[in-house]
Amino acid sequence: MGKSSAGLASKSLAVYVKDLRLELRSRFGLNAVFMFGITTLAVVSFALGQASLSPKILGALFWIIIFFSAMSGLAQVFVREEEQQTALTLRLTADPDAVFLGKLCFNFSLLIIMAAVITPLFFVFTDAPTAGAINFLVILVVGMIDLGAATTLIAAIISKASVKGALFAVLAFPILLPMLIALTLSSEKILAGESLGEVSKLLQFLIAYAIVMITASILLFKYVWQE
Repeated sequence: MGKSSAGLASKSLAVYVKDLRLELRSRFGLNAVFMFGITTLAVVSFALGQASLSPKILGALFWIIIFFSAMSGLAQVFVREEEQQTALTLRLTADPDAVFLGKLCFNFSLLIIMAAVITPLFFVFTDAPTAGAINFLVILVVGMIDLGAATTLIAAIISKASVKGALFAVLAFPILLPMLIALTLSSEKILAGESLGEVSKLLQFLIAYAIVMITASILLFKYVWQE
């Protein structure tokens, strides 16, 4: 059992490192998410001027920016394999579980980098309150896990479609909607000065959502990948 787990971990790491090297070489995913996120923030900041927004609007605005920024880059983890015609080779040389876990970890990394750049700029551009920054960071990390868990399988599903970008967002939105509502509500409460204890039910839902999505994706991925 230990050898099997170690073998899966090493194969998943190999897939992750391969994708990381390709991304560092092309920077397509990073450039896509950064350009969308930073451009949107700049436009919002210019439109707002000196106006201050309520925590409710700030929470919704933040996750709208994160959602559409992610949609612009996360699908590339599987689309790139189809476009470069390396998907068949990957199917023949790696187990489906290793492929999924490697791609999932890569998407997590991309989301963390995206959040590390966009979040500080969001607080600066919108003048959002920073009193609950640590609590907001907890919600943000859980949200990144949820987002990566829900979108990696969808990226595999749409990788062979002719209209990949539009289809990715269309398929992802209904699945992500409950998560986005919970993230918006919890962020609103944190920005309004409430503690993590006061949003514990929402936080529990978000953690459960991540567990369910990761488990379901692992179980379903082999059928999607080998189709």
